[in-house]
Amino acid sequence: MAEAAAGGKSGKVVIRNIGLLLSGDIDKPILDADTIVVNDGLIVAVGKEKDCDTEGAKTVIDAKKTCVAPGLIDSHVHPVAGDWTPRQSQLNWIESSMNGGVTTMISAGEVHYPGRPKDIVGLKALAITAQRAFDAFRPGGVKVLAGAPVIEKGMVESDFKELAEAGVGLLGEVGLGTVKAGYEAKEMVAWARKYGMQSTIHTGGPSVPGSGYIDKDTVLEADADIIGHINGGHTSLPMKHVCELCEKSTRGIEIVHNGNERVAIGAARAAIELKCPHRVILGTDGPAGSGVQPLGILRMVSLISSMAEIPAEIVFCFATGNTARMRKLNCGLIEVGRDADFVFMDKAQHTSGATLLESVQLGDIPGVGMVMIDGIVRCGRSRNTPPATEVAVVVSSGAAH
Repeated sequence: MAEAAAGGKSGKVVIRNIGLLLSGDIDKPILDADTIVVNDGLIVAVGKEKDCDTEGAKTVIDAKKTCVAPGLIDSHVHPVAGDWTPRQSQLNWIESSMNGGVTTMISAGEVHYPGRPKDIVGLKALAITAQRAFDAFRPGGVKVLAGAPVIEKGMVESDFKELAEAGVGLLGEVGLGTVKAGYEAKEMVAWARKYGMQSTIHTGGPSVPGSGYIDKDTVLEADADIIGHINGGHTSLPMKHVCELCEKSTRGIEIVHNGNERVAIGAARAAIELKCPHRVILGTDGPAGSGVQPLGILRMVSLISSMAEIPAEIVFCFATGNTARMRKLNCGLIEVGRDADFVFMDKAQHTSGATLLESVQLGDIPGVGMVMIDGIVRCGRSRNTPPATEVAVVVSSGAAH
């Protein structure tokens, strides 16, 4: 699968008979359409089948009236090397997450790398290596945006310029290294932003030995692009401080699986009350001490939808279009010109919900029936989710070239 990701193009793909099309766009989360046409990995048409050019397709997929949504985006992962994590001595965690509907992952730092270098030359070398390696190797076809240096004392503006010119576009979680004071972080975050690098700040109690407690005032002063795991990773700030961050900052509100679930629900509700749901994005914060969560993003969608009482189609946007727009990615939204990264879902067998959205609203996770990345089918019925009631099928493949 990883080799396929780097190789051939999808050609023309037609996905027809879609029962529910989730857009990823929080302003219009459900589309009145039943067909998607893809060419060489990009969406070229979305609409009713009669209005789309479906002739000459290399691959035709019958969605069997199930749901198609943008591939899920995990905004907060800690990759190391390939599809292996030393934190839990586990292989194939990325490919396993693809079976949970995740098609894109964003590194918050390669912090579990054994013997992670903390000198400035070493940390830059590791970041560039990780960026290059995951750009060339895609487990299960998943796009892993890696190479996120953990900033340390002593870094100067030219270090950020050098990293950016080398292709590094992210900072690891601010606060996991020696830079923990708000004024220091603010300066380095500003340097990163100047050169087009996006930043995330650790929020709450320390996650591993050597990381620090980052309070609300530090988060506000640093002004990173993303308030990383606002619900703690693992230990949260007090709920009133979380609400203050939602209110006083304009930055991304990231809610993660490996955090405080009560605060996750509170933060989502706060964003709705403050009328800024477009700022909410979802991550797992794995691999970590809590383990690896192949279904972590789906679990967060069902948790927030059911417990915070937010419509499921809106919460799916937290895991797709919101992240894509905030992270400036070409995936996460179903519209012409975007990457053809999709997850095909249906309600789980024997859920009490009458529809997929109702089942999620009741707290169940859906069944994944197929995952497509760049217009290429990466898996059929998921080995990790509960079985979907109905699954999409490939009705023709390779007929036209």
